[in-house]
Amino acid sequence: MIQEIQQVVRELPTESAQQAVGYPTLFALVALGSLVPVVPTGALVSSAAVVAFHQTSPLTLLFVFLTASTAAFLGDVCLYWLGQRGVRSRNGSKWLEAITRRAAPERLAQAREKLAQHGGMVLVLSRLVPAGRIPVMLACLLGRMPLRRFARGDVPACLAWAATYQLIGILGGSLFPEPWQGVVAAVALTLLISGAPAGWRRLRSRFGPEPS
Repeated sequence: MIQEIQQVVRELPTESAQQAVGYPTLFALVALGSLVPVVPTGALVSSAAVVAFHQTSPLTLLFVFLTASTAAFLGDVCLYWLGQRGVRSRNGSKWLEAITRRAAPERLAQAREKLAQHGGMVLVLSRLVPAGRIPVMLACLLGRMPLRRFARGDVPACLAWAATYQLIGILGGSLFPEPWQGVVAAVALTLLISGAPAGWRRLRSRFGPEPS
């Protein structure tokens, strides 16, 4: 099995061909994952960073960073704009309903409290905390934050998010000699980080102290 994977890696296209396909694909998938929050965008960025780390061009990692952060920003802004239309409409919208379904009531309450206390800084943290982006976005929507103000706060959020997951990919790429090994390690780490909060909440609800 390992020999077959190694053979596939050897037969990959040249760096220029990979980049010509890879950047548009990364942009499309990250933008889609920001708009429809079911695609593991962090794992995508980390995997792209692993591949870029093993390439010869010194600008490849920079291009991955710019592609991922720009796509994340555009996806966030589009989703926020669609959510705004739902807030303003008497009947709501499917996009606002989708955002609301993915924000647990307790997380939304925390997000609204943090937003009132710290303002736009919460947007930056929401991108770095697993499952934190949607509750904060919904809190901004319900608080009637203008799109321009949301976009200003989302720029550093997307830059910090792209840098964080790219560093995970660089770490995975530096630990293993073969790109596919680094990709596996980076994806496993990002999925572990993403699933940790939900796992902790389930454990706490199952083994938490019983009321006296």
